[in-house]
Amino acid sequence: MNAEMYQTPMEVAVYQLHNFNISFFSSLLGGDVVSVKLDNSASGASVVAIDNKIEQAMDLVKNHLMYAVREEVEILKEQIRELVEKNSQLERENTLLKTLASPEQLEKFQSRLSPEEPVPESPRAPEAPDGSAV
Repeated sequence: MNAEMYQTPMEVAVYQLHNFNISFFSSLLGGDVVSVKLDNSASGASVVAIDNKIEQAMDLVKNHLMYAVREEVEILKEQIRELVEKNSQLERENTLLKTLASPEQLEKFQSRLSPEEPVPESPRAPEAPDGSAV
């Protein structure tokens, strides 16, 4: 897999962080590609400097990821709001259509939706024992 397969900056950053690409961290810090050479002659100061650069890069990546996640959360919240509004509108429309439909139309509609389920009886006027409506 390579970074070009990912579509959002967050996915690319996670991929790069997962693979710990030094040139990626260096580019985030605005510097040239860092050449890390580990040998016994490295002074303690250079090791600390490298550690500091890595820590800065990790903080930068963390901040970038948090920003990207917050952005995604806001987008998803807006989509949820739109879907809830659309759902509410459709429920109101459904209720209105049910009230305007005749019992025969409701029965026909229910039979098309689920022929194996029993059709709920539509509300009717109560009948008297002799069969006439009350």
